[in-house]
Amino acid sequence: MQQLTVTPNDFDFSAAHAALQRYVDGDLLAGVSSAVLLGRDLVDLHCAGFADREQRIALRPDHLFRIFSNTKLITSCAALLLMEQGRFELDQPIDAFIPQLAKRRVLRPGATSIADTEAARSPITVRQLLSHSAGLSYGLLDPGTVIYKAYSERGVLDPGRTLAQMMDVLAELPLVFHPGTGWEYSVATDVVARLVEVSSGQRFDDFVRSHILDPLGMADTGFVVPQPQQHRLAAYYVGANLLDPLQPGLTRSQGMPFANDHLLPQPLLSGGGGLVSSLGDMVALLRALLPGGETLLKPETLAQMMRNQLPDGVNIRFAGLGEIRGKGYGLAGAVTLQPSAIDPPASTGEFQWGGIAGTHWWMSPRTRLSGLLMTQRQMAFWHPFAFDFKQQVYRATGHGR
Repeated sequence: MQQLTVTPNDFDFSAAHAALQRYVDGDLLAGVSSAVLLGRDLVDLHCAGFADREQRIALRPDHLFRIFSNTKLITSCAALLLMEQGRFELDQPIDAFIPQLAKRRVLRPGATSIADTEAARSPITVRQLLSHSAGLSYGLLDPGTVIYKAYSERGVLDPGRTLAQMMDVLAELPLVFHPGTGWEYSVATDVVARLVEVSSGQRFDDFVRSHILDPLGMADTGFVVPQPQQHRLAAYYVGANLLDPLQPGLTRSQGMPFANDHLLPQPLLSGGGGLVSSLGDMVALLRALLPGGETLLKPETLAQMMRNQLPDGVNIRFAGLGEIRGKGYGLAGAVTLQPSAIDPPASTGEFQWGGIAGTHWWMSPRTRLSGLLMTQRQMAFWHPFAFDFKQQVYRATGHGR
């Protein structure tokens, strides 16, 4: 377990702590923990609320969380480590390693059938997978669409399948746009995890353990929580209204996202969302991606990872929310090209992402600020609590209005 020691400083983070407490008191979060870094120095550590509200177990820094899409940062780092070793190049077609993804078909605009396709104009590249611009989908966020139905019916995310078997399923499905021409959040990072297996000759979890988790001392991170540590896994809650993140009310949920989640091994080692981790482990990972000491990746690789990879005029977008203007995407997370009304004004260039249950991270090269938030609430990605906290952190460190 990582030791978290706060460096003495003169910042006043009380407003940031109060912001988090309001969401706990308002029955919107059961509990939430946070960490703030300035450079590599930990300048704030805080826990509010409960890891288990029913049992009245206060949230502690050593609790474990289902980090879901925070996993993507680790998977992307694994792939970039292999790129640095010369195993592949970013603009190399993926079918050289995963032949199931060769000769892709693409849904025609306005298609009402999964069979209404045309040939892809170009192959999928590794860069496009890392930046979610390959044309793949998720089958999670856009119910009612042709591709959602197809992904769901074929069980693309079935935890009973291996990564290799997932590629076989994807081989039968079209893309939603021609590679490199748009952005859609997708299973692309699971494809990257399979690329790690093929190019390294190791199982994905073994490669991640030997090349990232063990070197960084991330002993709390893995696909399965060992039985002696399962008491540390925070309870999972669902809000009263998944479409209204500010409607009070929480219900405890068992078996999310599937029965015995993270308690027993599953065939699918999801590089897109399968890991459990702790606040301390995530701090260790962020530190390893920041200047001021030895880094996990080369400085030039880190710079590229945090740089927008999308074509001019393309922003990230989500079903039901539309285009998120001012947000591009790097090789492992979103990049703030222009702050929105809910972003800190000084956050231009910020690199960030999070998980669907509310585990968030950000790194700001401009201000040298980085932050982490860990909670367990369904559909809490980019929830208002995360932006409220970030605004207060920027202000406390002299970078706010």
